[in-house]
Amino acid sequence: MTILRLAQKTDLQALLTLYTYLGDNPIPQDRDKLARCWQTLLSDERTSIILAQTADQVVSTCTLTVILNLTHDLRPYGFIENVVTLPAYRKQGLAGQCLAEAVRIAQAQNCYKVVLTTGSKRPETLNFYRNAGFNDSDKTAFVRWL
Repeated sequence: MTILRLAQKTDLQALLTLYTYLGDNPIPQDRDKLARCWQTLLSDERTSIILAQTADQVVSTCTLTVILNLTHDLRPYGFIENVVTLPAYRKQGLAGQCLAEAVRIAQAQNCYKVVLTTGSKRPETLNFYRNAGFNDSDKTAFVRWL
């Protein structure tokens, strides 16, 4: 059985392990900076780190950040990042459940839209996001790496 929940203080190591599957993303070595960042994320009411957990481990996640906004009648928008599932648990609907929960939270916070970006060009990944209700035809995303 899998449950969805928000990340808690004790989830840091499991989350960092999941993030290593996002590509070139090693676990940070500066433990003090990592601890401060983790505490800030956990206390930020506009950030939700959604987890899918089996009986014994965290297996999938995504992060929703709600951004205040001066347009659209002052309604905020959500931004989803860091969508990842452990390889052994992929294609079981877990990331889709995490995304659905992120959208539910965004709706509860009166967001007028949710934006999701991916670095993947794989058709199955793009179709996964389309099937989760996201489209790639309304907007164009540009990235400038810093």
